[in-house]
Amino acid sequence: MSSGASGQSQISLRYAAALFDLAEEGKVLDAVEGDLRSIEAMIAGCDDLARLLRSPVLAREDQGKALAAVLHKAKISDLTQRFVAVVASNHRLLSLSAIIDAFFALLAEKRGEMSAEVTSAKALSETQVKSLKSALKKGVGQDVSVNQTVDESIIGGLIVRIGSRMLDSSLRTKLQNLQLAMKGIG
Repeated sequence: MSSGASGQSQISLRYAAALFDLAEEGKVLDAVEGDLRSIEAMIAGCDDLARLLRSPVLAREDQGKALAAVLHKAKISDLTQRFVAVVASNHRLLSLSAIIDAFFALLAEKRGEMSAEVTSAKALSETQVKSLKSALKKGVGQDVSVNQTVDESIIGGLIVRIGSRMLDSSLRTKLQNLQLAMKGIG
């Protein structure tokens, strides 16, 4: 099972590297980054779009056309639209989020930043993200790019992953620990 996951991550990395090379060559890395952040937010904010990407029932052409219409309406750049069209035609939309994450990791590496995966119960404001970046920079000693995901099940707090390190200050985990402690007492 892990070799399948590893294979998927290798595929995601290859697609991300291809997009990264094209964006770097065209000197549009920042624009593509903005596009991918917008796409990531659209996927996280729209259950229908997330289902479209996961659907094994829809034909590639139908998925591609639907996604192309959404990206066009969102004013996503031509390069990013064409890239997503290739991903759709190769039946890899299921891996789109992983491809986006791999792109952000490549971009962070190029910029000399570490990449942090941050999970919160609600989307963080720009002020909160800036404050978090500043705190993480103090902790790790270099710039940190933040990739946000929202998971309402953590109730509150944050889960932060940087490299192999993880800090879980979520309310869900604190409640689970309290429950375990109370079971030990009783």
